[in-house]
Amino acid sequence: MAGFLRGPEKQRRPKPGARSFAAQAFALQMVMLLVLIIAAGTVLVFQTRSNSLADARHRTRSVAESFASAPGTAAALDSRDPTAVLQPRAEEARKRTGVAFVVVYRPDGVRLTHPDTALIGKHVIGPYRRAARGRSFTEVIAGSRGPAVDSVVPVFRPDGSVAGVVDVAITLETVNAVVMDQLPVLLGGVGGALLLATCGSAWASRRLRRQTHGLGHVELTRMYEHHDAVLHSVREGVLVVSGEGRLLLANDEARRLLGLPADAEGRRIDDLGLEPRVAGLLRSGRVASDEVLPAGDRLLIANTRLTDHAGGPAGSVTTLRDTTELRALSGRAEETQERLRLLYEAGVRVGTTLDVVRTAEELAEVAVPRFADLVTVELLEPVLRGDEPTDMADMRRVVLLGDSVNPPVFPVGGRVTWLPGTPMAAALENGHAVLEADLATHDWRVRSPETAGRILDHGIRSLIAVPMRARGVVLGLADFWRTDRRGPFVDEDVSLAEELVARAAVSVDNARRYTHARGVAVTLQRSLLPRGRPQQDALEVAHRYLPAQAGVGGDWFDVIPLPGARVALVVGDVVGHGLHAAATMGRLRTAVLNFSALDLPPDEILVHLDELVARIDQDRSAEAETDPITGATCLYAIYDPAGGCCTVARAGHPGPTLVRPDGTVHFPEVPASPPLGLAAGLPVETAELRLAPESLLVLYTDGLVTDRDRDIGTGLALLRDTLAGRPVRDPEETCRAVIDALLSARPSDDVALLVARTRLLDPSDVVAWDVPRDSASVARVRAACARQLDAWGLQEVGFDTELMLSELVTNAIRYGSEPIRVRLLRDRATLICEVYDGSSTSPHPRRAALTDEGGRGLFLVAQLARRWGTRYTPHGKVIWTEQPLHGGTEPQPTPDLGELLLDQWDDETL
Repeated sequence: MAGFLRGPEKQRRPKPGARSFAAQAFALQMVMLLVLIIAAGTVLVFQTRSNSLADARHRTRSVAESFASAPGTAAALDSRDPTAVLQPRAEEARKRTGVAFVVVYRPDGVRLTHPDTALIGKHVIGPYRRAARGRSFTEVIAGSRGPAVDSVVPVFRPDGSVAGVVDVAITLETVNAVVMDQLPVLLGGVGGALLLATCGSAWASRRLRRQTHGLGHVELTRMYEHHDAVLHSVREGVLVVSGEGRLLLANDEARRLLGLPADAEGRRIDDLGLEPRVAGLLRSGRVASDEVLPAGDRLLIANTRLTDHAGGPAGSVTTLRDTTELRALSGRAEETQERLRLLYEAGVRVGTTLDVVRTAEELAEVAVPRFADLVTVELLEPVLRGDEPTDMADMRRVVLLGDSVNPPVFPVGGRVTWLPGTPMAAALENGHAVLEADLATHDWRVRSPETAGRILDHGIRSLIAVPMRARGVVLGLADFWRTDRRGPFVDEDVSLAEELVARAAVSVDNARRYTHARGVAVTLQRSLLPRGRPQQDALEVAHRYLPAQAGVGGDWFDVIPLPGARVALVVGDVVGHGLHAAATMGRLRTAVLNFSALDLPPDEILVHLDELVARIDQDRSAEAETDPITGATCLYAIYDPAGGCCTVARAGHPGPTLVRPDGTVHFPEVPASPPLGLAAGLPVETAELRLAPESLLVLYTDGLVTDRDRDIGTGLALLRDTLAGRPVRDPEETCRAVIDALLSARPSDDVALLVARTRLLDPSDVVAWDVPRDSASVARVRAACARQLDAWGLQEVGFDTELMLSELVTNAIRYGSEPIRVRLLRDRATLICEVYDGSSTSPHPRRAALTDEGGRGLFLVAQLARRWGTRYTPHGKVIWTEQPLHGGTEPQPTPDLGELLLDQWDDETL
């Protein structure tokens, strides 16, 4: 071993002689490379200079010839003032081409152009006579600016005579500048080549030293002398087998693993008594990678490689590793990885919905069959309702999921009661998981023999009962069962079961709290929506409201009876979901009811609602809340059965859909206004619709026609197809058909739907008279009223009606303005009196003094009518009264009380 250690140490420290020889070889290579690179660089410099000089000759010759042959040059030479014409052209050509000068002179040598204007008119010095005789030439001359390349070209007239000479030159200094500009690139290339050659030589020398470790033949010999020590010291078996199937070499580890005899080397593989699979691999001569081979009580990993792939002798080298202990460790590692994968899958799959029961089902789906053969989950009754659990007395099974196992014990939906002493009761009592590895030996069979017998009869043998806890509160119990098909639960499984249940418990608690919040919101919203259908005869109404799957929203609808047998239809939608949206919806619905009580037109009501929503947003912004309501939408329609007119206005809301009596569907054009809260004072426009009797008016919120996977155009087309061609369908059937056709199983938004079938009052139930502004007209109106009431068979209300009508007509004549008109309407249970006049002021009851002769008419009207009020029109107002039919008037106060009230109140003038 000491010799083995000294050998490698010498390999790492080569002799000084070997190192100096390598250094000398490297230096010689560098000198040769340097000489070659410098020579190549010099040649490139001279070549570049030669190329630049040739380029200068070509450039000057081209400029001179171009200028000489340019149109107008010959004519300019024969002109009166050639210099005035040619000097600007020559300077422009010089600057454009970058030459030293462009000189034009006459055949006698007198300059006509020059960059130095002082030389114009002077005689040229130089060999110009050849050009004057019509010959062009280029040569290097010694000029005032130093040596230059000069090209001289004659200018010919059309008749072939020489008109002048063009002389163009470029200095050698400019040519050298071009060379100098290219010199850094050349030097950089030379330096890069030198650097690359140096690095390549250094790399080659270093690789050579690394391959031989700087050793000579003595050191290499000594290195091979130690191969046996290395071969026999490794903890991996090495076998070398010849091409004829004989064992050539086996180290000590291979002898130990295979139990080889001492004289094994040189013998045939078949004569060594090896395991068949091991012997087959060694003599097969094939390549093997990580092949598992049994050798007695061991498991070996074998790798075989051939030795003749690089021209070596035929044969193979096989290495063997003992993996018996490693396999046991890998089995435990795989089991741990499977547990981690199971926990990861539980984190991904459990709690995908905010549904308590579905979350429990997801827990069972993750655990079966990878962890248990059967899973049951029981939850407390308050948890299923969304309430906070108080005790564990009332528990219901919600999940029973098995892998081919389904014992008839406590079915899903049934109540579960665990007797004391059972593992389930113990888990609930102490709040920790309880493991029963063998249920057949547990004493719970004595306490609950029937239940235990059913469970054991289905082959169930092992159980882990885990209480489901969140925030320190028990929500239920999860039971994991195993059958005889797999091994029983062990202690390590308890922690996994607790982790699975803990993750599910958090999701169950979140779902419980969501269920509670949603239940509160749904209850609040349903309490704010209409609970019944108001009594009215103008429309036959049906409606639906469906909350969204994700939570309650702010959709609402309303049917509001108005004076004059009219009815208001309202559909609205508050932006957002949750309690705040529901509360805001309640505020808007209350506001609509109040505004409707004032008998305002639809456009004014929407303007008032817009101001209210804007004020709500301002209040929320002042409270610095993070989710302010950004608006709401509303559609308000008033239907008058006397003439079949429907006045509609909308603010950011989908328009109505009209189904005519013949079954055709129409989407009326209603002017659109911005949503409530965003109008910023913009006016609201209305549309007047004339509806035939038995028409269907369909109002809805956007959740009906739009969805995640459907735009509003597709939704309206589907609504049209659903409503078309069915004129005999009543409102209830229409609601049912529309909801079935357009609404998905899990709507993303809540939906309000209102369907109204129109009716018209019989023309015989409506009478009207124009009243002149004359006191004598009151008697005529009373007489006409009496005759009409007799014709209707309403004599029992005749006296009261005549008295009220006379008071109202008298007030209109005395305080109002023309035109004055009286109208009587009769529906199924009400008689309505309306008095129109052109004044916009409204009467108000006031307290009358004891000495006043009048002022008690409105009090009398209020006593005789069930309701009365004022409605404004674009050109005046209407004072109306309502009296119930077939029952008389309301009971009158006693005479003493009546006299007292008559003394206290009178009519306020209009």
